[in-house]
Amino acid sequence: MFAGTPAGICVLDTELRYLYVNPALERMNGIPAADHLGRTVTELLPELNVPTDILREVLADGRPREPTSSGRTPSSDHPGPRFWQGACHRVEQDGEVRGLVLIMVEVPAPRRRHAEYERVSRHLSMLDTAANLIGTTLDLNTTCSELADFVVPELADVASVEVFAPDIGTRVRPAPAGVVRLRRAGMAAVPDLAEAVRQFGEPGYYADYQEDGNIAHCLATNQPVLQNLTTDDQLSASAPTPERVAVYRALGFHSTCVVPLTARGRPLGCLALVRAGDSPAFTEQDVVVARELAVRAAVDLDHARRYTREHGIALELQRALLSEPRKPHPHVEVATRYLPVGQGAEVGGDWFDVVPLSDARHLKVMGDVMGHGVEAAVAMSHYRSMVRLLAQDDLPPHLILERLDLMVEKAGIDRAATCLLAIVDRFRGECQVASAGHLPPVFIDRDTGAVVAGIPVGPPLGTGLGGYESVSLPCGPGTVLFMYTDGLVERRDEDIDVSVGRLASLRLPVGGTLEGLLDDVLDRFGRDATDDIAVLASRIRSGRAKP
Repeated sequence: MFAGTPAGICVLDTELRYLYVNPALERMNGIPAADHLGRTVTELLPELNVPTDILREVLADGRPREPTSSGRTPSSDHPGPRFWQGACHRVEQDGEVRGLVLIMVEVPAPRRRHAEYERVSRHLSMLDTAANLIGTTLDLNTTCSELADFVVPELADVASVEVFAPDIGTRVRPAPAGVVRLRRAGMAAVPDLAEAVRQFGEPGYYADYQEDGNIAHCLATNQPVLQNLTTDDQLSASAPTPERVAVYRALGFHSTCVVPLTARGRPLGCLALVRAGDSPAFTEQDVVVARELAVRAAVDLDHARRYTREHGIALELQRALLSEPRKPHPHVEVATRYLPVGQGAEVGGDWFDVVPLSDARHLKVMGDVMGHGVEAAVAMSHYRSMVRLLAQDDLPPHLILERLDLMVEKAGIDRAATCLLAIVDRFRGECQVASAGHLPPVFIDRDTGAVVAGIPVGPPLGTGLGGYESVSLPCGPGTVLFMYTDGLVERRDEDIDVSVGRLASLRLPVGGTLEGLLDDVLDRFGRDATDDIAVLASRIRSGRAKP
C-alpha cells in the first residue's frame, strides 16, 4: 500500500531518524531510500524547513498534527522553494512510543501563495476590526476586557490581560521575593474552558508569577515569548506556580504566547494567550498579529491608565475637601452627599460647605467649578477657602459674592464657578439667599410640600461682572432647605427649567429624616446623570425660640 501511493510516507524513530521511506518520498527528496535510513531530516535535507518542534509535540502528547514545510531538495528542478502539507501520527507498540508516521503531499506554489494571502487578509481584517472594538471607553478594566474578549476564539482558546498595580488608590500587599505580581484586568475563554479557567482567578485577582517564567521574561525583555509546551519543564515556565502544571496538562494546554503591553517606553503589563485541545500550535505569524494587537491596545490602555490616575487624584482630593461639614449648632440638622457620575467620567469641581456665624446664624454654600479633573478640584479648594474667609466678616450673601468675584480675579484663578449662598437665622426663621449663576434652592415643608424658590441670578464667579442680589425667604423650624449642583437635574434632551421644576414634587419620606430625603432624591433624579452630583439638605429643629 505504501509503495503504490503518490503521497510521500516515512517512519521516524523517537530521535526523528528515518526508519522507512516509501518510493514516492524517495522521488520527492531525490535521494535513494537506503541513504535516508539512520539519518535525521535536518541532516539529510539542510535546505528544507521542517517544523521539528511540531513533530516532537506529537511524540510527547500523541495528538496528530498537520505540519507544513518548505524549501529545496536534491530533486528540485527550479530555483524557487517547494511546499508540502503533511499529517503526522504517533506510533506505539505495547504502550511504548516507537516513533512517528509522516505523510507528505506537495502543494503547488500558487495554491500555497493563495492560502498565505487569505491568512494575511484575515489577520489584517482582524486588526482593522480591533480598532473599533478595543478602547471604546477610558476605563482601564473595560479596555482590558475588550482586548481579552476580542482575541478569543479568533487567536486563542484562553486569553488574559495582566497589568501592574495602579500607583495610586488601591493598596496592594508587597510581593514576596522571587515573584512578579500582576493584576488580572481581563480574561476570556472558549465555552469548553470558560468554567475551568475561573479557578485561576477572575478579573481583579492578583497573581504571582515566577521570575524565571515566561511572563516575567516577556516583561523584562519587552519581547514576545512563544512556547509550544511538550515537557513539564516548559509547561512550568508558563504557570504561575509549579503546582499548576498538572492542571494545565489536564486542560490540554499545549501552546502559549505572551506579548508585552508597552506605551511610551513604559511596561503596562502583558497579553497572555493559550491554545488547548485540537487547536494548532502558535506560529511566528500568530505572534506578529498578537504583537500588533498588543501595540494598538497598549495605547488605549495607557490613555485609560493616565485618565484613571488623574481621576483618582481628583477624586481623593475632592473627597478630602468635602469632608462632612461641621454642624453649626445642635439645633441644626445637615445631610450631604457627593456622587461622582461614574468610574469612567472625570471628577468635577462640585462642593458644599456649612460655616457657623455669630448670633445663631450659619452660612450654607453650594458651588460648582467649571471643568473637570485635578485642576477643577484644586480651583474648588481655593473657592471654598475664600468663602470661609469672607464669611467671618458677617456680610450678607450678595456682598460675599461681590468680594469673592474680585478675589478670584486677583488670585488669577482661570476657572469660573457658580455658587449659591444661604445665611440662615434660626431665631428669625428666615434665610438670605444670593446666587452667582447657580440653580435655585428648594424649600420643603412637611405640610405644604416643596417650592422652588424664585431668586435673582447674577453672573458666575470669575467673570468680573459682579451685580449680585440677596433676597430674604422664610425658613422656620422644620422647613428643609435643599441645595444641589446641576448634575442632579441637567439632561441633554430636556430644558433645564423643566428639570428644575420637577423638584417641586419632592416630599419628606416616611420618618422624615434628611438622609432618607437624599436617598429618595438620588434614586429619582441621579440614575441617568451625566455629571457629578452634590446635594445638601438642612433644617432647624423645633425648639424654644430666643425671648
